[in-house]
Amino acid sequence: MTPHDPALLDAAREGDADAVRSALAAGADPEARDDHRRTPLLLASLGDHVGAAEALVAAGADPNAQDDREDSPWLVTGVTGSVAMMRALLPARPDLKVRNRFGGIALIPASERGHVDYVRALLNETDIDVDHVNRLGWTALLEAVILGDGGRAHQEIVQLLIAAGASPELPDGDGVTALEHAERRGFTEIAGLLSAPRDGRP
Repeated sequence: MTPHDPALLDAAREGDADAVRSALAAGADPEARDDHRRTPLLLASLGDHVGAAEALVAAGADPNAQDDREDSPWLVTGVTGSVAMMRALLPARPDLKVRNRFGGIALIPASERGHVDYVRALLNETDIDVDHVNRLGWTALLEAVILGDGGRAHQEIVQLLIAAGASPELPDGDGVTALEHAERRGFTEIAGLLSAPRDGRP
């Protein structure tokens, strides 16, 4: 596929906000695609180029447009953990239910990767589904335990998810709960958080 509006795509990839605005003013399509079906806004999100992203959002760029790997500008923020980019995209009203190639939403990779500030902002500033289950049968809470390192960042993410209403009782596809995974991995602090009384329940 021949890329459309290469000047806009290049400007977004490089994070040149002025060049992005110039290309848009000259009539470039904000939904142009490169050879991997990445839009300018996705390229800006991948590079954490907030100024370029803001210019594209102002021009009506779609935060949900997915490429050939099923990544979108919004989903990418969960991978990079960029709170600034997340907030730059919120005015575009991203679909919080858009799924990546693993069937996950933005909260899940962020929880796995230990992006504490991002998880906190996402939970506080959106109504994202804390108990969304991906194709692996994992929620954000399960992924934080199964793929996390048990350290301070993942402990804090577990706390944030529980405080936001995540259900520790939801098991994975094999019937194993987050608490059982934490105990198996020797994550004592996380196991304590998962087994602590909540809302008056034992």
